Amino acid sequence: MPAGLSEREARNRQARYGPNEARAAGHGGPIAALLLLFTNPLVVILLLAASVSGFLGDKVGASIIAAMVILSIALNFALSYRSQNAANRLRDEIAPTATVCRDGCWQEHPRRDLVPGDLIRLAAGDRIPADARLITARDLHVLQAALTGESMPIEKEVASGTEDMDRSIDARHLVFLGTSVVAGTATALVFATGRHTAFGDVAEALTDRPPPTEFERGLSGFSRLIMYTMVFLLLAVLLIGIAMHRPPLQTMLFALALAVGLTPEFMPMITTVALARGAVRMARQRVIVKHLAAIEDFGSMTVLLSDKTGTLTSSETSLAASVDPFGAASERPHLLAYLNASFETGIRSPLDAAILNCQTLAVDEYRKLDEIPFDFERRRLSVVVERDDERLLIVKGAPESVIAGCTQYEADGLVQRIDATAMERCTRTQEAFGEQGMRVLAVAYRNVPSQERYATSDEADMTLAGFVLFADPVIPGVAESLRALAQDGITVKILTGDNERVARHVCAQVGIDVSRVVTGAEIDSLGETALGILAEQTSIFARVTPTQKHRIVLALKARNCVVGFLGDGINDAPSLHAADVGISVASAVDVAREAADIVLRERDLKALHAGVIEGRRAFTNVMKYLLMGTSSNFGNMFSMAAGALFLPFLPMLPTQILLNNFLYDMAQTTIPTDNVDSAQLRRPRRWSVALIRRFMLGIGPISSLYDFLTFYVLLRWLHASEAAFHTGWFIESLATQTLVLFVIRTAGNPLRSRPSKALIASVLLAIAIGVILPATPLAADLGFVLLPPAFFMFLIAATVTYLLLVEMAKRRFMRSADEASPA
Repeated sequence: MPAGLSEREARNRQARYGPNEARAAGHGGPIAALLLLFTNPLVVILLLAASVSGFLGDKVGASIIAAMVILSIALNFALSYRSQNAANRLRDEIAPTATVCRDGCWQEHPRRDLVPGDLIRLAAGDRIPADARLITARDLHVLQAALTGESMPIEKEVASGTEDMDRSIDARHLVFLGTSVVAGTATALVFATGRHTAFGDVAEALTDRPPPTEFERGLSGFSRLIMYTMVFLLLAVLLIGIAMHRPPLQTMLFALALAVGLTPEFMPMITTVALARGAVRMARQRVIVKHLAAIEDFGSMTVLLSDKTGTLTSSETSLAASVDPFGAASERPHLLAYLNASFETGIRSPLDAAILNCQTLAVDEYRKLDEIPFDFERRRLSVVVERDDERLLIVKGAPESVIAGCTQYEADGLVQRIDATAMERCTRTQEAFGEQGMRVLAVAYRNVPSQERYATSDEADMTLAGFVLFADPVIPGVAESLRALAQDGITVKILTGDNERVARHVCAQVGIDVSRVVTGAEIDSLGETALGILAEQTSIFARVTPTQKHRIVLALKARNCVVGFLGDGINDAPSLHAADVGISVASAVDVAREAADIVLRERDLKALHAGVIEGRRAFTNVMKYLLMGTSSNFGNMFSMAAGALFLPFLPMLPTQILLNNFLYDMAQTTIPTDNVDSAQLRRPRRWSVALIRRFMLGIGPISSLYDFLTFYVLLRWLHASEAAFHTGWFIESLATQTLVLFVIRTAGNPLRSRPSKALIASVLLAIAIGVILPATPLAADLGFVLLPPAFFMFLIAATVTYLLLVEMAKRRFMRSADEASPA
């Protein structure tokens, strides 16, 4: 047997192979993460707008736009980086160790320090720290569910010779990182670490770009809308200038100023601040948001996929009952099971713990003679105990395995032979309890003679004492949490590896629809389109593999669902990566936490629900900015383009356009603090470029109508000069497009929905600055002059009627924000 490595050789190999860690998805360091934020399409548009403003000579405007973009990116990066560090600290808190032979001594080392060539020792309960080849093995059984999804442990053994080259996950002479030992002992030689392990292959697959999330799809659609509109306005103004023989340079500068005026330059900052406020609230509830955009995806989520264990049930198995072979209450099976569990050696299962926790019996009068260990072929465990002159072999295990070795049964204190009828009744009894969602262990016994050793051949001609029944209790309050999620428009679907009977029983207890249960075998027979339709209509999927879970995620996304996936195993990582929002827990394996967007310190549906509400709150406030920004900006820019057709001068100077846009945006910087109507939090908030387009093309013309009315009043009624015209329209457009926020900010009656104090203050301040500027020393440089009182009388009347018209149009376009359909 190899003697293990020296510490010096281990350090040399670690320098060559690197730490024993799977590469995290998207890991490229803070610089790469920062540069990635600049690839946002809206950021690119805004940086182009800043360049245009600088080209126009408006260095202040260019600096403002660039500063807003850089500030929002810096804030987004800082918050995301802090959240990632928090997630890393969680990983370090549960960093595993391994027993390694170094310099001829067995010692504990952090798992990340292992290198190829290390000799490791394994025992029941150990997590396997790297991919390794078995050198010695005794009754070794390994659970590979975290890697393969297979729920039953696999027996492992030393290679016979011919299979030594087999490196597949099914190889019986190999053990793999991330799996665990449930029985037996072994020594093994490490042959792969880190990203070169089978575990690392899963992590490496996570570097593939997943399908776009709801947030990415919405942002991309919105950016295209802005870009198309900018190009249309730019070309229209240029053509008008050429047709009217305007000076080419002046026309070009005016057209570029219009294009810049249409861009929502404060959107990154408003989005980031709104999401950051949500992240802070969620952090107080022990929820770590790794990526701010995930909060918006939370708000948009329509489907949550999760396993039942840990989400619906507590994963704390308890003894529910002890019954005779026909289902009548009896303490005899529990007594025998208690003796069996008390004297067995090796790692105890959760079922053993439940047996021992339920009742304390005096076992001092019994003496253990022998034990026949559990294995996964027999699926039972036996102990032989002695009291006085009585020797009992007590067996507990899977019902079908134990019953097969019985020739008698005990009921009502009587022992009788098992005939075909009795056998059928016993089988029906244990199946009936299984259909009720219970785990069933059969208990049998027989009197045995005194002998030196006992073997599996002695597990025959036994008497069936009955069954002990176990329940994984439903988490208190989970039914209420599911109802609350359903009321807020989120459908919870259960994906479990358990059989359909258990899944149906547990789901029925918490109110999930059990009319249809789809199995993994059915999923394999379906194409992607058919699976998507079925997945929408089904709430429970049983006996599903990791690959099938991943297919369900993609199929639902293809059906325009916004999918959240809650998982904690290695096999969950691809689904976490592919979902719109991946959710994991602090106790999850490393690769699952890395693949997730959000990490819960505790697996709690209430915390999830709170995150959903915060996402909707942030999304609603961002949508307020988009709806009023695009509609008002489009209306004003359209008015300028149209005014250029008949006015003998430009409707507004390029510098005035940018100043107007800056004051207007400044008024909206407090939108993230705004209150949100409860009605807007009751259903998923979805990106809807169609709704934004309708607002832009519906509300925008109303704004233009009042602009044209202002043109008429200034030219025909007040006989305004060019400077007075510029000043009057500057004030009117600023007043109408900022005050309209109080109408658009709510889907209901604006008089019944209270805005935040900060929002009221910022809007009134922006208008006050616009009104006061013509009376300041800056007026001459900005091209402003004082206006007569008659204009302000008109301004008040025009603003009030404009807001009334917008309210009427808004109710037509958006009777409720919940009616917004995705583009």
